[in-house]
Amino acid sequence: MNAAVNLYLFFRSLSFEIMRTLKSGFTLFAIFVAFAALIMSGCNAAATDSETTFALPPASPLASDDKAKEQTIRFLEERVKSDPEDFSANSKLAGFYLQRLRETGDVAYLDLAFRAARASLDSVPDMRNTGGLAALAQAEFAAHEFSAARDHAVRLIELEPGKSYPQGMLGDALLELGDYDKAIAAYQKMAQIDKGFTTNSEIKQARLAQLRGDNQAAQKHFVTALALALNLSSASRETVAWLRWQLGETALSVGNYETAEKHYQDSLTTFPDYYRAIASLGRVRAARVDLQGAIEHYEKAVRLLPDPNYIAALGDLYKLAGREEDAKRQYELVEQIGRLSELNGALYNRQLALFYADHDIKAEEAYRLAAREYEMRRDIYGADALAWTALKAGKLNEAQAAIKDALRLGTQDAKLFFHAGMIEKDLGNKAEAVGYLQNALKINPAFDPLQAEKARAALQELQ
Repeated sequence: MNAAVNLYLFFRSLSFEIMRTLKSGFTLFAIFVAFAALIMSGCNAAATDSETTFALPPASPLASDDKAKEQTIRFLEERVKSDPEDFSANSKLAGFYLQRLRETGDVAYLDLAFRAARASLDSVPDMRNTGGLAALAQAEFAAHEFSAARDHAVRLIELEPGKSYPQGMLGDALLELGDYDKAIAAYQKMAQIDKGFTTNSEIKQARLAQLRGDNQAAQKHFVTALALALNLSSASRETVAWLRWQLGETALSVGNYETAEKHYQDSLTTFPDYYRAIASLGRVRAARVDLQGAIEHYEKAVRLLPDPNYIAALGDLYKLAGREEDAKRQYELVEQIGRLSELNGALYNRQLALFYADHDIKAEEAYRLAAREYEMRRDIYGADALAWTALKAGKLNEAQAAIKDALRLGTQDAKLFFHAGMIEKDLGNKAEAVGYLQNALKINPAFDPLQAEKARAALQELQ
């Protein structure tokens, strides 16, 4: 990281420390102590950037407002039942449904959010109802209807050019569609309007850093976002838990399993039974060769949310434990959920394609699913899914072209390099295959319970 970026991050951290200490009622002396500490950490960061550590606020439980939310939802539902033309109540209702979706992962809330947002816009058109349009765009994003979310974000910018949130929504949709340059431009406009850094802007910068392969910058942005979120008078339990979980994901992606587990535990301290953190604890326990602990965490995650990704991972763990029948039942359930409804198909299309490819089944169908999605959504992970499924379908040249597209941003994801290595291996390019496979295992030696073993076996075969 260059000196200018280090200086920017240092003064950004300093400004937060001053805000925090003033708000907490500390003396001016305390501010100078914080200033001195930050100078020391800044100097250390400049000297040994690769070893920089970040001081995090300690994890603590945050009160649940589920009861109040449910009461508000019931009130708004009764309101629109008695007055279906109440566009404001419908748009607010959609927002609460989307919040519950984030907290629980239950896609039933997504369907409800769509209905409420559309009812709001049916009553009052978007030119006089930006709240309804924003709710619809957010529901579309959550449902992976990214093109529609992009178009509605553009409309919101036309209606509210002085607001920052439509720019953020546009950037998010463009990022998922793989239009990275335009996404960055939207985020820059968002920052210009905000005239400062916010929790949302820091999250977006963290995501960009991850895609560019800058894990340390991603960590810094997530830490700043977390500090800002905690500094609010009423911190959102779900937001704080999600940020702590993201810090865990950032550590896990580079094989720092101990730190990852600490972040996941912190997430659960904030939000007990947070399904994302529980499932990720299963991943990190598997990486640390605690098979039974991994199974227990995934079993709990699946009880909370029968997500196909969690179910497939649990099946893999059962397979490793020699529980073949249990594994088979989980694998069958993955397909059932992925095809349960049109909404499920949109949400889990890519996951189902990768599931087929990972387990060497239905190769042609996996390729068809990935190729169809890539026609509309050309992000790097769509390119990776196309590459991996093309390999399994015997389309080696297409696989090679797609994996180059997947690697174009320099993203440091072990699975991307594993897929690249296996493609080059089947093409007979030994040196390239060895390089990619070694890189995958260097980034994260236990990136997947089954696939990491395949990477090691392939590497041994090539050497």
